[in-house]
Order: sequence, then C-alpha cells, then structure tokens
Amino acid sequence: MINNLIILAGGASSRMKKESTLKGLSEKAVRQANTRNKGLIEIGEKNTPFLHYLLHNAKTAGYLNIYIVIAEKDDLFQAVYGKNEANNSYKGLTISFVRQHIVNGRSKPQGTADALYQALEQYPILTKSSFVVCNCDNLYSTKVFTELKKVNSRNALIGYDREGLNFSSERIGKFALMKIDEDGYLMDIIEKPSPEEALSYQDEFGKLRVSMNIFKFDGSLFYPFLKNCPIHPERDEKELPTALLKMIRKKDYNVKVIPISEHVIDLTSKDDISVVEKYLKEHYPKGLKW
Repeated sequence: MINNLIILAGGASSRMKKESTLKGLSEKAVRQANTRNKGLIEIGEKNTPFLHYLLHNAKTAGYLNIYIVIAEKDDLFQAVYGKNEANNSYKGLTISFVRQHIVNGRSKPQGTADALYQALEQYPILTKSSFVVCNCDNLYSTKVFTELKKVNSRNALIGYDREGLNFSSERIGKFALMKIDEDGYLMDIIEKPSPEEALSYQDEFGKLRVSMNIFKFDGSLFYPFLKNCPIHPERDEKELPTALLKMIRKKDYNVKVIPISEHVIDLTSKDDISVVEKYLKEHYPKGLKW
C-alpha cells in the first residue's frame, strides 16, 4: 500500500491563458486564469482553490505524503499550502514542493517526464518508493486513487472507458488510445487514430481505453527511463507516455491497465470554469469536509 502522491503543477498553462469563447466569466475568474496556476484558481461561492478538491479525494483514499511540482519562481503555492520547501502540514497531509527548473536555452518547462524526473532528483527517497503521479488540473475520484493504491502491479495506470467521459466528441476524438493485451497489460499508446483504426483497439470488454494521465510507478524501475526520456519531435517536450512506452518495451517491465468508467472533471481552459463550478456545486454542496 502506497501513500505518496506527486502532483504536476509546473506547466505554463498556455491553453488557460487563451481568450474564452463563453460569456459571463467574472473579472476575478479571468484574472486568476491569466495569472495563476490552474490548480489555484478559486472555484465557486466559497472561493476554494481547485486543487483542494484533488487533495481531499487523495487524502480520503489514504495518501499522506504529497509532492507538488511547481514552476521555478512560483510563490503562491507556498502561500496556500505552507511556507517551507518540504514537510508542510496541511489538513493532515504532509506537503512538499518540487521546483521544475527550466533547462538552459528554453523559455518554458521541458514537459511532464522532466517534471517527474526533477521530483525524484530533489527527493531521492522517491527513487526507492512507489508513488502515484497525476495532473493538477483534473479532479480524479477517490475510487481511482484507491484502485491505484491497492493494485498489485508495480506499475499501473487508469484506463478510462472513452464512452464514460462527458466531453465533446471532437475533444474525445483527439485522445490517444491504449492497446491492451489479453491479460490487461499495456502494449502501446496510439495517437490520433482514425475512427476506423480505433475499433481495432477495443479491450476484452469491447471498450476503447484512454489515459487521463494518472499513473502508479515504482521509482526504482521508472527512474532510468525518466532520466533518458527523449524529446518528442513535434511537441518539443519530454512526456510521461514516451518514458512509459520505453519502459514497457523492455522485457519484464509490465504496466497494468485498471479499467474505470467514469467522468473526469478537467480544468484546461477558461471555457471549463463554469462546467467545473456546476459539477462541484452538485457533488460538494456543503464544501469539503477534511
């Protein structure tokens, strides 16, 4: 049973900073969307940072040690969750920060694999531990955190049923698909498959599985693949799926796919803010109870 969670919150949030196509966003919401990390955007009448809900669900599932990867010069996370770089106490959690330093010659962070690599470099205990890693702008359920906590495999990821995600068909159609073997282990991740190709990737339940970027890793196994992760030729970043695929192509490095059918709240752009507010009002009508 593991209790370490690494949350990736060091990205540039470029899509959040784009203009919204919707009307009715408050000046405060627009200002925060343009200046804050997505996880710290205050949502709803109680002005609760979005990340609070993710931390609440993780704590409910039994995670205790939280490592938040933040931007090199970010100071707002510490204003919210504790002034120390490491071992802040917050709502029964121990919260530490990882600074994702920008590589010389670049203007922005080098991607999710680099973020996780820097976390393991700054906290070497993670190279000898198991942990879950996820995004800060998705609200994963307590059920998902629990499934990853109890799975026997040393490495695993959640395989979401594509039909269970309440996104537009256009948005879902852009998600990469998993190719899974008959024993439930990941074989490949297929980017931008055509509708005809997609049908050939159904799992044993007849479902198409996609990743929403929540994984369990054994630090000792995964560290070398993070360290040597190549840069994606188009997106110019080191990405977790790239390191993951490098690992599973080595003999005896298996990654279990845990099938789940449920929606994942996503806070990627300004257009998502009102959707998130509505969801939280319905599912957390009395706010958070820590």
